[in-house]
Amino acid sequence: MRPATLRQALAAVAVLAALSGCGTVVQRIEPGEVHDLSGTWNDTDSRLVSEEMARELRGWVEGYRLANRRAPTLVVGEVRNLAGESIAVASFIGDIERALADTRRVTFVASGEERAGARAERKEQDFHAAGATRKPMGHELGADYMLTGTISAIVDRSDWSEVRYYQVDLALIDLADNAKVWLGQKKIKKSVRRPPVSDAAMPAGLERSPQRFASTAPRDETGKASRLTRWECTKPGPYISCY
Repeated sequence: MRPATLRQALAAVAVLAALSGCGTVVQRIEPGEVHDLSGTWNDTDSRLVSEEMARELRGWVEGYRLANRRAPTLVVGEVRNLAGESIAVASFIGDIERALADTRRVTFVASGEERAGARAERKEQDFHAAGATRKPMGHELGADYMLTGTISAIVDRSDWSEVRYYQVDLALIDLADNAKVWLGQKKIKKSVRRPPVSDAAMPAGLERSPQRFASTAPRDETGKASRLTRWECTKPGPYISCY
């Protein structure tokens, strides 16, 4: 290989190596691992809520079975998100439903949206399905109780920290008389601290001093990498760093 071609090949390898070092890195982790990044509602909160609510509901189900000698029939109603942020309500409600259904001591019927789809399918069967396989209308299993609830949040925020409080309230409503026969509640509280974004936002008594380090910025005509300045806290305080 000629020297010019060799230099071009080495340059191409160097460019690819640099690009690969700056690419997105994805690491698979266990679903049960706790990773709090922003402080907002996350999968850990969803899991904690679903486990607590399912545990409390199992106790109510056992009491119902002893008193009535049969399994209760439940339907999932509306669980409203009042927290002012994106929360996958269906995720933790689905976990509660699955945890109870797996015990085979409670029966869940389809929700409103699911019933609409099932009824549309039965209507199609009236016209298109063979008589031996057609499912007639008017044979649905009625629910005894409806599970409803709300998710609320209160955020107390300053320039560099905040406290996030979440409260989940669930209720079982008797569909015969609208009585609330079970009430469940789960509270989650988080303290979130972030470094100040400017010197004006820093608490009194905290100073900064520059620390220089080599960067991956373009090199100058002498071949030396240009250098950037990073500011770090020099006095102890409740912050990991102050950039």
